[in-house]
Amino acid sequence: MFSCVFCEENTVYTSYLCSSCRALKHIKLTYKQRFNEVINNVLVRTPEKQEYKIKDEIKKDIEKCQYSLRSATKKA
Repeated sequence: MFSCVFCEENTVYTSYLCSSCRALKHIKLTYKQRFNEVINNVLVRTPEKQEYKIKDEIKKDIEKCQYSLRSATKKA
């Protein structure tokens, strides 16, 4: 019986990470540098500025997707 090496709160029996931290690790591996950017740009702020930044980050992602779709339709 050990503590999760990431959150140091949950108890684990056969691995180093609890299920919540393992899910975060999977997300980080999936999104790579984008994960770090979002964490630093959104969560390392005051709670009031977090709401604004969340909306701003979502807006950027939507604009990138729309640009990709427009580019794909022009090529076709």
